[in-house]
Amino acid sequence: MKLTKLASAVMALSVGISTQAFADDDRYVIQVENGKKGVVKALAKKLGAQVHVDGNGFIAATFSGKDLATVKGLLNNPHVKLVEADQRRHLMGFSDTKDADPSNQITPYAVFQSQADQVNFNSAAGMKVCVIDSGLDASNQDFVWNNITGDNDSGTGNWNENGGPHGTHVAGTIGAADNNIGVVGMAPGVDMHIIKVFNAEGWGYSSDLAHATNLCSAAGANIISMSLGGGGSNSIESNAFQSFVDAGGLVVAAAGNDGNNVRSYPAGYPSVMMVGANDANNNIADFSQFPSCTSGRGKRATADEYSCVEVTAGGVDTLSTYPAGMATSSSLVADGAYFASSAMENAGTVSGTLYYMGTAEGTDAGANGNVCLIDRGVISFYDKVANCENSGGIGAIIVNNEPGMLYGTLGDTNATSIPAVGAAQEDQATLLAASSATIDIGASDYGFMSGTSMATPAVSGIAALVWSNHNECTGSEIREALKATALDGGAAGNDVYFGYGIVQAAAADAYLTANGCAGGDNGGGTGGDFSISANGYKSKGVKMVDLTFSGAAGASVDVYRNSSKIATTSASTTYTDTISGKGGGTYTYKACDAGTSICTADVTVVF
Repeated sequence: MKLTKLASAVMALSVGISTQAFADDDRYVIQVENGKKGVVKALAKKLGAQVHVDGNGFIAATFSGKDLATVKGLLNNPHVKLVEADQRRHLMGFSDTKDADPSNQITPYAVFQSQADQVNFNSAAGMKVCVIDSGLDASNQDFVWNNITGDNDSGTGNWNENGGPHGTHVAGTIGAADNNIGVVGMAPGVDMHIIKVFNAEGWGYSSDLAHATNLCSAAGANIISMSLGGGGSNSIESNAFQSFVDAGGLVVAAAGNDGNNVRSYPAGYPSVMMVGANDANNNIADFSQFPSCTSGRGKRATADEYSCVEVTAGGVDTLSTYPAGMATSSSLVADGAYFASSAMENAGTVSGTLYYMGTAEGTDAGANGNVCLIDRGVISFYDKVANCENSGGIGAIIVNNEPGMLYGTLGDTNATSIPAVGAAQEDQATLLAASSATIDIGASDYGFMSGTSMATPAVSGIAALVWSNHNECTGSEIREALKATALDGGAAGNDVYFGYGIVQAAAADAYLTANGCAGGDNGGGTGGDFSISANGYKSKGVKMVDLTFSGAAGASVDVYRNSSKIATTSASTTYTDTISGKGGGTYTYKACDAGTSICTADVTVVF
């Protein structure tokens, strides 16, 4: 499918006053007729504004020290349709600073988990993913660079020079080449177009994303991938994404990393597919945000599955590409045997006698000239390594005090210089018995990150992979196929954490092959037209909820309240749930075909 170029993303909207008095950094978006932008830009500059973005139907400008009402008053011009705050947008990933040195190609766990290894990418299908992020650094050669283009920006610089490792890591998850080195992406070698919107501080604005969306469309992209987000919606941004989707595209964005139920944007727009993160064991990531699918209260409550998490993918400890030399790798050898390790700080190679310092809460003359073996606990990693170095130690190994590898850093103010690595608790006894050790910390082109930022490109790459074999479909149809075939996670059926579940490429491919682009039933997620409606009210002070069901496959349904089964009842009658206890509360309901995991979407009632 070839997308048509986006028409103007602007709608004629009446000018209204935002509830936000001051915009982030006093920066505002002005929606204006394209033919009159010159007049409005001149007016803005005359009023002391600095224009940052000249977009399709809008400009973005800073009016220092002025609130929204003041800016609206200054721009009281018939050509101005809307003035609103230009919302900040942040990257949604964080480095785990783990070591990685894949001299042979490694397949990240999320590729297996999502069945991407079971589907062949059709490079002739014309798929292109537009990555809006911090740039893709040309120093990493694990890409098919002839398939990659981008747009430069006077504010953020060249698209093929990194603004930090985030954008390069994201791009590798989508399309790193299958070339026997490094890592492999979900859709190996897929065409990509790179839009660099983030400055050195790692944030941009909603107007930047609206403008980038138009650039993605002009580049012929099918999919937009955004591992970013922030608070507050913006109509110009929302309109741009909706126009891209209306033209047949798919937009994917990160749910957020604060581990709460706050809705982030752009993921919260109905036109955008919101992605959460799970780990290698199919558990939800503790940082993955989980906004409600319901808005409104009581009888006015409405459910919208497009405003909450729809699917998840691997986003914890994700290995991918970095700008050359920006990641670290470590090696630990004790008495000639290799041990798994994680680089903490300070490149270099040291060898010496092992000296056990316990928890290293102070200096110890016995460490002089030796490699310190240290237990985790009591004080910070930095203080432990500093005490080793101040004792004359030449290197440090910190052993975890719980099962698994110790991953950590020495902090932003690290002033130590000796190489330091983490080690697993399982190796503690063997290391204690060893007499000597060698630590080697060097640079690497590959590293680990965690975040919904890492899950988002996984879904974008999987969408490109599946779509490449069904390019007669639209982006919205691919979106529905991914949800219909997702591996159910967490509570049975759709829930706020996993949405429909963990994306499954092979299942989605088979689903589209069997049912066509329009699809069939919703597989193991929710059942096609199977739905539940809820009406909450109070009778003589007692909370009551009337539940009705539609589209059940059988005669009976299992009813769940707040993920706990409360009844099995007839699918053709109204079930009334009586809730004991005084005061208000929030109650989330769903129904499943009796004895199965085919369930409705959640609905929420708030008293």
